[in-house]
Amino acid sequence: MSKGDLQILIENETVKRDRMMHVWKLVNKGLTAGPVLLTLGREKRTLDQNAKMWAMLADVSFQVDWYGEKLCTESWKNIFTASLFKQKTVPGIDGGFVVLGKPTRNMKKRTFAELIELMYAFGAEHGVHWSERNVTMIQEYLQWLNDERAKEGDKAA
Repeated sequence: MSKGDLQILIENETVKRDRMMHVWKLVNKGLTAGPVLLTLGREKRTLDQNAKMWAMLADVSFQVDWYGEKLCTESWKNIFTASLFKQKTVPGIDGGFVVLGKPTRNMKKRTFAELIELMYAFGAEHGVHWSERNVTMIQEYLQWLNDERAKEGDKAA
């Protein structure tokens, strides 16, 4: 988001009308200076989610030997994102192969949550013991995830 851009979060039906009226007023005011670009989207991953991912990657990196090698956190991130998005491996420029992972900085919250769930599953399968800092984050994350799923259930009903 660049300077001068504005984000307005509409979380539920209760705030929808007031926030949309606010947007309507802002667009009308902005039109006096020229065209206004309105973009809709989903929330991007949070800083807490990002911190959690890196803590989990550190735990995996320290505890898992991958085909006889210890991998750095960035390499593990590439492996997990490639798995999540079913991306492929391609030949490298000077030989070898490159796993085509995906950057996480622009991932939406829901997609990022799926990435974290994938990491949990991998950790369970490979005996990863999550660090104490990570255990607290895991509990907070699971509470958030349950709350999000409950919200989605309420919308579907």
